[in-house]
Amino acid sequence: MPTVTFDGRELPLREGQSLAAVLWSAGILAWRTTRETGAPRGVFCGIGQCYDCLVTVNGRPNQRACVVPARPGDTVTTQEGTGRAALGC
Repeated sequence: MPTVTFDGRELPLREGQSLAAVLWSAGILAWRTTRETGAPRGVFCGIGQCYDCLVTVNGRPNQRACVVPARPGDTVTTQEGTGRAALGC
């Protein structure tokens, strides 16, 4: 079965799943912390309109887990705040 890696943990994926669906299937409900308070976040809207579900995928921060397709071999990590100070967002 194909997998993605989330924070060093191998997670199975099914064809057509979003990254959020893969994380939910593994019982992971939060994968981002807010910039100001460090509060945990996961999916809120589920349709790509908000920014609660941001993750870093293959080194690229600010990817919306609810709309990004899970691809075998992806490396996904928890995003803290903006993901990278240089982004300024």
